[in-house]
Amino acid sequence: MRYVGGALHPGIEAPATALPGNDDDLLDAYSRAVSGVVSRVSPAVVNISVLGEVRTRRGPFEVRGAGSGFFLTPDGYILTNNHVVDGARQLEAALPDGHSFEVETVGTDPATDLAVLRVKGHYAEQFPTTILGDSERLRVGQVAIAIGNPHGLQTTVTAGVISALGRTLPAPNGKRMIENVIQTDAALNPGNSGGPLVDSRGSVIGVNTAVHQGAQGICFAIPINTGRHVAGLLIREGRVRRAYLGIATQPRPIPASWRWRHEVEQTVALEVVHVEEGKPAALAGIKTGDLILSIGNRPMRKHTDLQSALQSPAIGQLLPLVALRGGERKTITLVPVEAS
Repeated sequence: MRYVGGALHPGIEAPATALPGNDDDLLDAYSRAVSGVVSRVSPAVVNISVLGEVRTRRGPFEVRGAGSGFFLTPDGYILTNNHVVDGARQLEAALPDGHSFEVETVGTDPATDLAVLRVKGHYAEQFPTTILGDSERLRVGQVAIAIGNPHGLQTTVTAGVISALGRTLPAPNGKRMIENVIQTDAALNPGNSGGPLVDSRGSVIGVNTAVHQGAQGICFAIPINTGRHVAGLLIREGRVRRAYLGIATQPRPIPASWRWRHEVEQTVALEVVHVEEGKPAALAGIKTGDLILSIGNRPMRKHTDLQSALQSPAIGQLLPLVALRGGERKTITLVPVEAS
C-alpha cells in the first residue's frame, strides 16, 4: 500500500490550448458537471508544506514533504491525513491563489489516518469552505472526483467512479485497520493525500488517502462521515478516545433462513472479517465469519453503529454482543480496552 503524501517532484505543465468559439458548446454534461464541481470546491483546497526531521546514526536530517487538505470552517480549521503531518516541526498551507499562512496541528488520529490543522493567528478574512456530504448514501458506480493541491501546482483533478465500498485498509502506523474505506478509480498522485473526494454535486464524500501498490485504478479514501466524527472530537478535545475490540467488519445481508429461525427483524448485520490475536474480541471467542447483530443492545447494521457503540464510555465496561455463527445464535460478553 502506498500513501500519497510525498516529497517534491519537479514537473512541467503543458500550456493550455485555446478552444475556438464558445467553450461550453464543446463540453458534454459529464464534463460540465466535473468542471462545475472543481470551480466550487477547489478554492477551499490547500497545499500543505511540511518541514520535519529524521534522526539517523549520522544525526538529525531535515526533510520536506507535501500533501493536500481542505477547509472545514471559515475560521481556519483544515482536515487532512495524519501521515501528511506526522512528525512535522513546521507546517504551512497555501491556497490555489498563492496566499500562504502558517498552520498548527489541533489533533491527530492515526487510527483513521486523519488530522485537523488550524491557521495560526487571527485573520479578518473568512476562508472558503467545503460542503460535507453523507458517505452512508454512496453507491458503487457513482461519479467520484479527486481534487488536490500538490507541490505548488495549484489544483489537480482526476475523475472516475466509486469502485467499491466497505473496504478495510491498514493504517499507516500498522497498528490497526481502517474500516469502511471507499475504493475509487479516480487516480491519486504524490501530494494528493488529504485532499477531498467529492460527488457530482460538489459535496465532500471522502478524504483521499492511498493507492494500491502494483495495481492501476485502485485508490482509497476515508469516508467523510468518519472524517466529520473524528474532526469534531479533535477540535473539541484534541484527541480521540475510543474503545477497542480488535475486529474488522463489513456490512452483510443476513440469510433469510437465519432471520426466520431466530425471528430477527433486521436484514443486515456486521460480518467479522478479521480478529486480532490477544485483543478483547479474540479473548471473548469472536471468530471470523460471525455476523454481529447487536452490541450493548444497539443493532449493528453499518460501521457507524459500531463506532457509536465504542465511544469512550464503553472502555472497561461489560458489553453484551449478540451474533449469528453458522446459523446459530451466540451471546458473548466483551470488555473493550482503550485504543492505543
